[in-house]
Amino acid sequence: MIKRQEIYDMYWYFAYERQNIFYKKLNGEKPPYTEDEILSTYKFCNCYRVLDRVSQYLLKNVIYKDTSKYSDEDILFRIILFKLFNKEDTWEYLINSLGDVTLKGFSWDKYNKVLLDRKLSGEKLYNDAYISCATKAYGYDLKHQNHLALLEEMFLKDKVQEKIINSSSMEEVFNIFKSYPLIGDFMAYQLATDINYSNAVNFGENTFTIAGPGAKRGIRKCFSNLEKATDRQVIEYMYSVQEDEFKRLNLDFKYIGGRKLQYIDIQNLFCELDKYLRERRPDLKTNRVKIKKKYLPKSGKIEYMLPPKWNVEI
Repeated sequence: MIKRQEIYDMYWYFAYERQNIFYKKLNGEKPPYTEDEILSTYKFCNCYRVLDRVSQYLLKNVIYKDTSKYSDEDILFRIILFKLFNKEDTWEYLINSLGDVTLKGFSWDKYNKVLLDRKLSGEKLYNDAYISCATKAYGYDLKHQNHLALLEEMFLKDKVQEKIINSSSMEEVFNIFKSYPLIGDFMAYQLATDINYSNAVNFGENTFTIAGPGAKRGIRKCFSNLEKATDRQVIEYMYSVQEDEFKRLNLDFKYIGGRKLQYIDIQNLFCELDKYLRERRPDLKTNRVKIKKKYLPKSGKIEYMLPPKWNVEI
């Protein structure tokens, strides 16, 4: 691998500075949180994927809320349903309309009626920042109807919940998801990561990874030539050298409970770096030239939680 040293070093600087912003917010400090104008102006995800707002909502409201009420099969269904829309308002509307969300209570007709009513009222069903595949794979005109048909095929016909619970690796789960319409590589990896936050499965996070489109762009900005290295090998390499690189650059990166950045976090940071470089180094051109979202402070302090099985505290 041949590095663009300046950009490669910027990867570590970006991670360090973004993590400092997280801790300043956590400690109740007032803005500005950084002197970096790009990081102050635009929205960037946290270094640790699990700390982002939607992941926190997933943990607290979908996976670990009233855990005694739900079987592992229910938890898997709840996670995948939530992540197909990835929007808190849609989840809360379903809960309020249906009373609860369980696998036993799922039917295409019932869920379609609820979601169609919301759509016709002018409300968005999907998170704009997380675009899932929207083809008419099941023959329906509306995106949510195809997704409900996907859930019907997965859980009612194929009993995917049993396949996942009996799977032996994160990669096997990834391949299970990828075998379905409407789920590509990136979505399959995200779903595998999300269910691994739960107690339904328990795989090492660093046993499998795959680079999404944004991460691929970031990797190719950091390295002028990968030679024979794959994207996965680049992610594995960055994981293995992270402590040495922070030390080399005199960056005191604040790890969460001593927990290193995992493969999923390394992958996400490449995606965020790609966004950052659109402003910092526009000469490194790709098919994306602008950062879409500006940073807007949100009211209310997030009470963070991590999957209890990690035995890690913030």
